[in-house]
Amino acid sequence: MGNKPNKKVLNEHSKNQKIEQQIKEEEEMFQKEVKLLLLGTGESGKTTFIKQIQILYNEGFNDSDRLLYFGAIRANIIVHIKTLLKASKDLGIPIKPENEVLATEFLEFDEFTKEVGQKAKILWSDPALKSVYELRNEFYVPDTTDYFLDNVDRVSADDFVPKERDILNCRIPTTGVKSISFMVNQIPWKVVDVGGQRSERRKWIHQFSGVSFLIFVIAMSEYDQQLFEDRTKNRMQESMELFHSTANNKFFRSTHCILLFNKIDLFQQKLSKSEFSLHFPDYSGVNNVEEIMEFIKNKFIQPVENKERKIYCHFTCATNTQDIQKVFNSLQTIVFEQRMNDTGVF
Repeated sequence: MGNKPNKKVLNEHSKNQKIEQQIKEEEEMFQKEVKLLLLGTGESGKTTFIKQIQILYNEGFNDSDRLLYFGAIRANIIVHIKTLLKASKDLGIPIKPENEVLATEFLEFDEFTKEVGQKAKILWSDPALKSVYELRNEFYVPDTTDYFLDNVDRVSADDFVPKERDILNCRIPTTGVKSISFMVNQIPWKVVDVGGQRSERRKWIHQFSGVSFLIFVIAMSEYDQQLFEDRTKNRMQESMELFHSTANNKFFRSTHCILLFNKIDLFQQKLSKSEFSLHFPDYSGVNNVEEIMEFIKNKFIQPVENKERKIYCHFTCATNTQDIQKVFNSLQTIVFEQRMNDTGVF
């Protein structure tokens, strides 16, 4: 008969197996996919956040992407000028008499050419359209309209290729569900973006499974604007109601939230022209940027029912890559600490 294993050796072996199993479980925990669900109303900046992730962690934009935005940017210039021409009539701000024939002609354009680009430039230089654009809280036009119309010569050029900044500023409404997967420090991440328009929100329910964090994007500049889908509804008020109903939903009651108060640059510009308290009468302070930022933040956070859940707030300009880098660095730290805590290290 062979020698029986020493009891001390058996205990040591069992202890080693437990340690190895614990190490394996900890490795699996740290390598588990982080799923971020990106929500918010239409044009809050969600898709710009996704584009920044593409730039920072997923090799940027390829030729196919640039071709897509090439067409979208040129098509948007036609749409923007038509929108401004219509608004000039609706608001009673007439264009110069010498531009009236050109304006009528432009309304018939559907396809962008270099000639169409030059005509767009002439119309954009009309003081009436500039005045109309300053009143864009009275009608719908994207916040980046002036960026592309100011660059119409470059966009019209035969050798035009969209730059990163062009792509970040280009508006293509999100329909359906889109996602991006990437690796950071050997941890897989997935960001899921769903359409923000009212008609798209019913699709959110299918994306709730396995969500690590909810990222909700708010456009700070929308405090004096109405919804594209409902001209009687204030856009920021709609955003507040949507966040509260989402955060208090049974699927999300324990999910930590990241609030991105976006378009802070446009918000600061607007405050000098548009009194905040006219649109939020419950605000009794002065038209001060920092005070209003704090007021808006509290309006979003206070109605959240689960006071134990963590809500992290960031004020951003999503077209600024460094801003989004800081947000994501903060998020990585949160995930690391959370997983250290789950493994019992903290």
